[in-house]
Amino acid sequence: MDVKAVRDAFPILHQEVNGHPLVYLDSSATSQKPNQVIEKLEEYYRGYNSNVHRGVHTLGTRATDEYEGAREKVRRFINAESTQEVIFTRGTTTAINTVAASYGRENLQEGDEIVITPMEHHSNIIPWQQIAKETGASLKYMPLQADGTISLDDAENTITDQTKIVAVMQVSNVLGTINPIKELGKIAHKHGAVILVDGAQSAPHMKIDVQDMDCDFYAFSGHKMCGPTGIGVLYGKRSLLKEMEPVEFGGEMIDFVNLYDSTWKELPWKFEGGTPIIAGAVGLGAAIDFLTEVGLEEIEAHEHKLAQYAQQKMSEIEGLTIYGPKERAGLVTFNISDVHPHDVATVLDAEGIAVRAGHHCAQPLMRWLDVTATARASFYLYNTEDDIDRLVQGLQTTKEYFGDVF
Repeated sequence: MDVKAVRDAFPILHQEVNGHPLVYLDSSATSQKPNQVIEKLEEYYRGYNSNVHRGVHTLGTRATDEYEGAREKVRRFINAESTQEVIFTRGTTTAINTVAASYGRENLQEGDEIVITPMEHHSNIIPWQQIAKETGASLKYMPLQADGTISLDDAENTITDQTKIVAVMQVSNVLGTINPIKELGKIAHKHGAVILVDGAQSAPHMKIDVQDMDCDFYAFSGHKMCGPTGIGVLYGKRSLLKEMEPVEFGGEMIDFVNLYDSTWKELPWKFEGGTPIIAGAVGLGAAIDFLTEVGLEEIEAHEHKLAQYAQQKMSEIEGLTIYGPKERAGLVTFNISDVHPHDVATVLDAEGIAVRAGHHCAQPLMRWLDVTATARASFYLYNTEDDIDRLVQGLQTTKEYFGDVF
């Protein structure tokens, strides 16, 4: 992969922050956008801004073609069987909430179990908490190994015939753990449960095949994979989606409205109430084109190399603790002894280095780690080993600064 050519496509990276060249290490929160996506959004608003599916005029027809063309790009990107299985949402959070509110409400009752893990993002915890309270189902947690991985033996012991839904992230946004989704799905299906996969941290970074992993639902966000904010995808097996009721009503999802009853459009539109996120979908399609052109296998290999390099260099810093397994996705979460992660991030920002600090929307995992917060450096296709060297230098500066203070 030609990283220099990739970097050249991202105009935001070519600036100085606080007098230093920007090093952006916060792609797990949101990725930067290449010219290809920015130009596609401008093209839509300048050239054919219109609503979709409703008009027969030229602009409406072109907007509809681009919108549905983006759906087909998503289908190919995740290898869904049909575009009927691709629902545009506002993001991963909305997608998971849709499954919880629709499938969960219809299929859970008292005595049933929902199985998740302590490493989940809040967006894959709170919807299940709420639907469990509503239906009387119980929430169960698979235990984690000491390094933050999942044991399949523990999964076998946690998932039972009472389990109706297993909801798990494919990649941890804190630990970098890559979970064995295909194997977890087999265990879930053996007990008659469905499996939902939070793909927010995996779809941008590795090749996804929903048919091969045999997941029932898969959710991801556009803004973490070089696309616009406010657009995401819910994949669901057609057989399940056909039986589910929509959770938003009006506009695009309507087929026929009577005074006292209404009917819904067929899949996927029955889940896309109101005016769709047209520009977002068009931009996501451009992002998929960009990532496909670079190559997801090449991106994954590049990030794996960066993660290994970062762990090696950062482990040489005295007093620095790295959390998570050695084999991981492209991020490193860490703390420096006696220095709050917010202070670490502040000093690094003064050096032009952007990292994340806080609980990363994973407070149960923070408690499992026995910390209140951590700092996180996350890598993407536009990062280099030079960026990591800058990070390490910035961490040394942080240590020196707070060593002098204390």
